[in-house]
Parts: sequence; structure tokens; C-alpha cells
Amino acid sequence: MKQFPAVAIIGARQIGKSTIARQIADKKKSTTVYFDLEKPSDRRKLEDAETMLAGLKDKLVIIDEVQTMPELFAILRPLIDEYRKPGRFMLLGSVSPFLVRGISESLAGRIAHIELPTINLMEANKAKIAQDKI
Repeated sequence: MKQFPAVAIIGARQIGKSTIARQIADKKKSTTVYFDLEKPSDRRKLEDAETMLAGLKDKLVIIDEVQTMPELFAILRPLIDEYRKPGRFMLLGSVSPFLVRGISESLAGRIAHIELPTINLMEANKAKIAQDKI
């Protein structure tokens, strides 16, 4: 986040992407805006995404479930180019070829990718997570 204007955290569902983003948001407090695209109210806020996001240029904007609104990638590119500030956008989404391709094509050179792996058996044992819960 100190180098790139956008960071994408991708991975399977329920592995901690939103939790990590919320922890970062808690540290930044008033300088973060969070959109969860599974919430209809947040989707409505981004109906005019270009205007909304342009008005948040001095904040960290976290967009969760970004794969549900792929048209955002084309909107983010010019916004980033107009104001190239590191750590401006955090995009969270499920691993899918479409999402990765869309980000790579639209935001090349503007984004860092972090893929969170799922928990493995050794980690589950160490954390004392019952195997029937995995």
C-alpha cells in the first residue's frame, strides 16, 4: 500500500480478506471509506462510481466483493492516473480468472496483487481447529 495506488486482495470466500481490510480501516479511522458490494445500499452509492470515487481521493477506499461490479476497473484507471497516491484503493474479491484478468488488463502498473491461500491441515492443527470444521 505504500508503493501502489491500488492493492487487490484476492482469495477464496471466508478466508479473511474483509477482516484484514477492516483491521486496516480501524487503524486509519476517518480516512477510510468501505463499500461492500453485496449490500444493495453500497451498490446504489456507486451507481455514479466515477463521481463518488473522485470525491474520495484523499481517503483509502475499500471495495469488497469487487468481482460483482467489473465495470469499476475501467473507472478506477483514470481516477488513479489523475491522482496517483499510494494506498488509495483496496479491492477485495474472490479468486476468479475474470477478476484477475480484469484487474490485470485495466490496472496494469497501478496495482499490487495479494492472494490469500486457504488454511491448510498443518495450520488447522496448530490452531487447534477441528478437522471436521475445515
